[in-house]
Amino acid sequence: MIGYAAVVQDFTFLCGKTLAALARPPWYIRETIFQMDRIGVGSIFIVVLTGLFTGMVLALQGAVQLEPYGATMYVSRLISTSVVRELGPVLAALMIAGRVGTGIASEIASMKVTEQLDALRAEGTDPLQKLAATRLVACVLVIPLLTIITNGVAILGGWLIARLYLGIDSFFYWTWAFEALRQRDLVLGLIKPAVFGFLIAMVGCYSGFSSRGGTVGVGVSTTQAMVSGSILILAFDFFLTKLFMAIP
Repeated sequence: MIGYAAVVQDFTFLCGKTLAALARPPWYIRETIFQMDRIGVGSIFIVVLTGLFTGMVLALQGAVQLEPYGATMYVSRLISTSVVRELGPVLAALMIAGRVGTGIASEIASMKVTEQLDALRAEGTDPLQKLAATRLVACVLVIPLLTIITNGVAILGGWLIARLYLGIDSFFYWTWAFEALRQRDLVLGLIKPAVFGFLIAMVGCYSGFSSRGGTVGVGVSTTQAMVSGSILILAFDFFLTKLFMAIP
């Protein structure tokens, strides 16, 4: 139990130091843009596939559940609200955590094993500013955009099934899909990915900076980033949903 408390404490300290590093120069704008391109463009294919099949499965399953009530034509409402509120942000974050979070952890852990972090400090460069802060900003800015892509593709995938398999009129589908969404849903659908981006970046950085044991430790850190990041994403999804439900 003490070990878990120490991990939480160290993770909290790392988050605080990284946020403090954002407030002082240098800000490494070029490195941040590079990380945004690396995270964003590199993850588009994954989130597009995730969104497409999520929307198609929702359409199929939703039609089965609504058919006994004669409400199959309203499946677009189910798809749009489910995707924007929950499935889009969570599934996109989990996919990105598997690709980006583990990449951050393995990269920083490898730099630690090869003593590149010590070299940065010897040159007067703060590794938190150079490595952690840039990746944090990139994740927080890019992951909401990737989530928007996921949501759009998921609704499009649902339309493909609704039009080709269920025979629902396209105008009716899109009208009810957007009619079901509220401003509250859109706000929650953007806040969640930003929080998830923070978690993915910081868990990856923490796993990398805390790596030990040589090359074996790199693999352990990578696995730790994936598992811990996924658990935190699911946990924070619950708490954020509960928080927004409590707000009138």
